Amino acid sequence: MFAKTVSRRLCVAPMLDWTDRYCRYFLRQISHQVFLYTEMVTTGALLHREPSRFLDYHAEEHPIALQLGGSDPKELAACTRLAADWKYDEVNLNVGCPSDRVQSGRFGACLMADPQLVSDCIAAMSEAVELPVTVKHRIGIDNMDSYEKLARFVDTISLAGCSTFIVHARKAWLQGLSPKQNREIPPLQYEVVHRLKKDFPRLEFIINGGFKTLAQIEQQLDHVDGVMIGREAYQNPWILAQSDARIFGQPYSDQTRQQIVAKVLPFIEQQHALGVPVHRITRHMLGLFQGQPGARAWRRYLSENVHKPGTGPEILTKALALVTR
Repeated sequence: MFAKTVSRRLCVAPMLDWTDRYCRYFLRQISHQVFLYTEMVTTGALLHREPSRFLDYHAEEHPIALQLGGSDPKELAACTRLAADWKYDEVNLNVGCPSDRVQSGRFGACLMADPQLVSDCIAAMSEAVELPVTVKHRIGIDNMDSYEKLARFVDTISLAGCSTFIVHARKAWLQGLSPKQNREIPPLQYEVVHRLKKDFPRLEFIINGGFKTLAQIEQQLDHVDGVMIGREAYQNPWILAQSDARIFGQPYSDQTRQQIVAKVLPFIEQQHALGVPVHRITRHMLGLFQGQPGARAWRRYLSENVHKPGTGPEILTKALALVTR
């Protein structure tokens, strides 16, 4: 049976250039329960550069998972040990990204063509630490998209010690489509992930792809163990505001968007004092007032003024005044 030390009923996907430590801290102020994932970090970056640059995070970010990109079992095991040293709650192996850069490094979605190599990687990672080791993958690649191949992939990886599978419910075309097109053009096939759960009931399945509302997420939880959302959580982060209550059964929160800004402000002041440019944090907050009066003014003021010389944390207070007046 899969481990229940953490709840993955709702997760925020690893998104390159988006889910950095500043984004995650911001999202954590909105939801205390949602499971957060780092951007994908390659094994080469961790082993050949200063790992703290990629692994440091704020203690409030828990629960948090590190997503790794790589295909060498020994290197992945070494990076998994680093994740344990940094006290991450999970290590996830990327077997879903279809970009050319990822393919040239022989990791990401192209690994679905080699289940035995993925199995060797998972075995090495699982043996290195006691942390949960999970896999994020597609339902198929190119013309290797039969359910039988997918089920064989899951079965092979599970025997290596993986009990949690995060499944993007689209196939990926490794040639001919850009990463953006691979997130939009191949049709979503939720029923395939539902079938995996029926066929492998002792494994944990988290479904990913196209969810935009808590109602949609709640519907999926009748079929799978959890849901992972990506772009919607970034572009409209207030979707997480009632997720602790509706998805995790916690008391309802009456906090406002303005209160979230107030909670993040001391963190921005602290980071700014350490030399972090304010825009590195505020860029993740542009969607906070999505759909609300003043949202456009909020986005415009931050976008147009945050790069000006001498800009400090006070820019948030000024932008907030445009929303609340």
